[in-house]
Amino acid sequence: MNQFVLQYGKSNELLLFPHILELGLKKNGAILFNTFLTTVTEGLRIYYIIEGRFEWRINHQPYVFYPGDVAVILPGTSFGSDKGALEIGSFSWLHLDVQKPDNGQPMFGKWSGLSESEGAAIGKILLLNPSPVLSRFPDAGKILKCIQGELFNNEVAYQARVNHQLDELLIALTRQMTRQNHSTRDFPKTFMHLEEVLRQNLSHQWTVEEMAALVGMGTTLFTERVKSYSGFSPINYLINIRISEAIKLLKRPGISVTDIALDTGFYSSQHFSTTFKKLTGYRPSEFRNNHLRNK
Repeated sequence: MNQFVLQYGKSNELLLFPHILELGLKKNGAILFNTFLTTVTEGLRIYYIIEGRFEWRINHQPYVFYPGDVAVILPGTSFGSDKGALEIGSFSWLHLDVQKPDNGQPMFGKWSGLSESEGAAIGKILLLNPSPVLSRFPDAGKILKCIQGELFNNEVAYQARVNHQLDELLIALTRQMTRQNHSTRDFPKTFMHLEEVLRQNLSHQWTVEEMAALVGMGTTLFTERVKSYSGFSPINYLINIRISEAIKLLKRPGISVTDIALDTGFYSSQHFSTTFKKLTGYRPSEFRNNHLRNK
């Protein structure tokens, strides 16, 4: 399905669903700046990562999301990107209107088939959950896709089906929250360590063989794992890390573009400029000037 954004009050597909504030699918082929600024969420937001790697802040805490991960952002929570940038990749999301009674537990309206006690239990689990991240939970993506299909196809009883799927999503999310041990995420700790090592020495011309050796894998298995977790080949994954670090350095006016290029592993300032423009739409100097003007 192509990317889209449905908003209540603007999209006919949501005419019967005032509780769905927004539903969308985003496919991003380049880094977009100033498009994912931090805001405070009014409703319940649920994001499902389809492809790519995203660095987001939720309630002022940094989190990294990979394909299959889910972000659950409660009402009144700040949410956005540290850099105001949206990385390469794709994700779907749902913005659901919820009521907040005096005890702070999110509650659901008359559209929901949940009983009062079930709704209160789900609200409590959402509120008390220690982390907004659900790791490797593809069921959420399947349910969001089903909701999208119902809204676009308008088959008989689609209103009931959509509301049923919303209940199913809430149930699935809260059950997963109660099961998940956040200290043992599926994404291997050794792979997380790899990124730390790469960032500490980005000027080195890393090969796939060297990166694979750092995590104790052969190149074929390593390539498959990187592609599975991030959606990128190992080299493109490394390039994205280089660009991410370069963005941080470009915000420091005392460092020359040439030094940034060499420090982040590009063999020349021209190579850096070409790659940076391809992934961001800006030359490094243009990005720096825009940043300084907007400070």
